[in-house]
Amino acid sequence: MSRDRLAPGVEVVTVPGRGLAVRTADGEFLSVRTGRADPEALAHRLTGAVPGGQDAALDRVLRAFEDAGYTGDAGRTGSAASRVPWPAARRDVRLLGDPALTGPLAAYLRAEGAEPRLAEPAALADGEPAAVVWCLDGPVPDGLWDAADRLPAQGIAWLRCHREGWQAYVEPLAAAPGDVTSAHVRARRLAATPAHRELAAYWRGPRTAGEPVRLTPTAAGLLAALLADDLTRWATDATDPGGLPARRRLRRVDLRTLTVTEHPVLPVPGVAPMPGTAG
Repeated sequence: MSRDRLAPGVEVVTVPGRGLAVRTADGEFLSVRTGRADPEALAHRLTGAVPGGQDAALDRVLRAFEDAGYTGDAGRTGSAASRVPWPAARRDVRLLGDPALTGPLAAYLRAEGAEPRLAEPAALADGEPAAVVWCLDGPVPDGLWDAADRLPAQGIAWLRCHREGWQAYVEPLAAAPGDVTSAHVRARRLAATPAHRELAAYWRGPRTAGEPVRLTPTAAGLLAALLADDLTRWATDATDPGGLPARRRLRRVDLRTLTVTEHPVLPVPGVAPMPGTAG
């Protein structure tokens, strides 16, 4: 890609009476002060319509675009168009949980180059897979994910999601000791709500419910896409496009509106042992 061409997601627009403006990859508009450079020539260079020439004023503005990350390969890291192939050493991905979620997830992962296959809870780490993904169309019973929380210490990436009524949660990917586990997420959520007793009781059950919430194909596809994107970025060592780091981010999805909100989450430090008493 030419150094002068606009990076993917960046656009330049001509504003009547005000000259040029940049629409950044984040959707912000910024005015462009071209100085002595010809705005029309600048727009043509940024689109690759004309080759570069000897124009000091124009080159100065183009260097400012490059320094700001608006041209060349800037912004391409992690994009679908620039992702490297899924490494062979990380293709073995085990899927557990409800078919409504594992089905579309498997399709997304195969399209990215992974080799997903179904697994059983008793054989999570058999054959040393690269990653394990567990998807539940309901709350997580106490203790269900305890064994899986130990996978990162074995060098196995660990990703999961679950549903609680009309809300679904996509938890951070854990790929190394010290990353956020499901137990950490549960502890943080309990600490963050005044209804911690009610939330703990909801997780334990039993629960009385009205008409069951049905996970629509659209909602399931969204959850699967979020999981597949996180796993693909980890597998290919691609960077995140911005916002919270994926390994410190809890996503909450409103299944009625398909609205996704992000919340920071950190590991919970271990409890220090009680000091011994002198005999």
